[in-house]
Amino acid sequence: MIRRTPILMTAFLLLAACGSTPARQAKTELTLYNDKGAWSSYFTEMGALSKQQIGLNMKPVGYTDEPTYQAFIKASFRTNVKPDLFTWQTGGLLKEIVGQKQVADTSAIWQEAIKNGDLSQDVATYYTVDGKQYCVPLNVAYWGMFYNKKIFDEHGLKPPTTWDELVTVAETLKKANIKAFYHTSVLFSFVWFEQLLAGTDPDLYDRLSTGKAKYTDPGVVQVMEKWKSLIDAGYFSHPGDKTDPADALKNEKVAMVSFGTWFNTSMTQRNLDAGFFVIPNVNPSLPKTSMIFESGPLCALAKAPDPEASMKYLKWWTGTQAQEKWASARGDVSANPKVTIKSEVLGQVTKDAGGGKYRLVNRYFEATPPPILTAALDGFGLFVAKPETYRQVLEDIQKKADEYWSTHQ
Repeated sequence: MIRRTPILMTAFLLLAACGSTPARQAKTELTLYNDKGAWSSYFTEMGALSKQQIGLNMKPVGYTDEPTYQAFIKASFRTNVKPDLFTWQTGGLLKEIVGQKQVADTSAIWQEAIKNGDLSQDVATYYTVDGKQYCVPLNVAYWGMFYNKKIFDEHGLKPPTTWDELVTVAETLKKANIKAFYHTSVLFSFVWFEQLLAGTDPDLYDRLSTGKAKYTDPGVVQVMEKWKSLIDAGYFSHPGDKTDPADALKNEKVAMVSFGTWFNTSMTQRNLDAGFFVIPNVNPSLPKTSMIFESGPLCALAKAPDPEASMKYLKWWTGTQAQEKWASARGDVSANPKVTIKSEVLGQVTKDAGGGKYRLVNRYFEATPPPILTAALDGFGLFVAKPETYRQVLEDIQKKADEYWSTHQ
């Protein structure tokens, strides 16, 4: 006969207690932390739809300051305050948190979505790290030029199809005392650098993002000189102006703003019927027009509060019904090829981009490793205020690039 000691009896009781503990109740509402505070109403609409369709409501918590937002998400890896869902960036920032094993693997969602035609293999490339997919597309965007139709009509202007025509438009507006282009010294200070370089030498652009070219190379210096010449010509708004770019366009402080198709949401919010055109290459001999492309991820943590609910939501998000609502509410394009785009112009751009008409170039913000990006944003912010500093700016960025690539090649 086996004698049960007090220690064994205690163990039996503990095991029995564990076995009888009720299962943790599944979530019915998820919190989406995001860096798109201006989109809160659209997220709320999506939460209402998801509650109706899959029994999961979604509550947005929006940030408008990017550094503060990134700091919060990274802190959540180490604390108990964890988001069910969160927005992020592709490229180096995604690889960084995947390497820390903080992001949920979504390969199964991607495989099913690609098979169903809800996502494309081309977009999957931006979400793939070491052969696996992480997150799903919150949005995709193709970059071009938004313009105030009223201003163009008043001055007899048409969307340009060559770089020379674009400069002619800018010169015409200058003579009418209208600033042609929006300029900024803050987060989006990289926009004209990426556009000019991609439209001049996209291969150099790609080499620069992988450390195979230097910021001090002649081709990059020439791009900065081209940018400086446009500033010196008086085509840009003052980079220190704090006016929202959408308001600047609507209030006719500028005639054109270069942004991704997501900017059309701002036009929709302001009831402004703005036009959109693809920015012509600086170098007319390139075989295809270079178009900046970006895709923002919607992610779940590997250790999410309710992993099953988070993955259920991500799967639903990629579907046609969810994406029809998401795209139409914001007046934007979708990562789901089945979705019909309301805007005829944006719909055509999406169709052309998906059909291979353009050379898609990964946005600088995602293509550039974070340490180099930080130095570049500071540098470009200085340059737009003091264009004569361009050589020193490039040298400073290259110092950070040399430091980074010495351990990451």
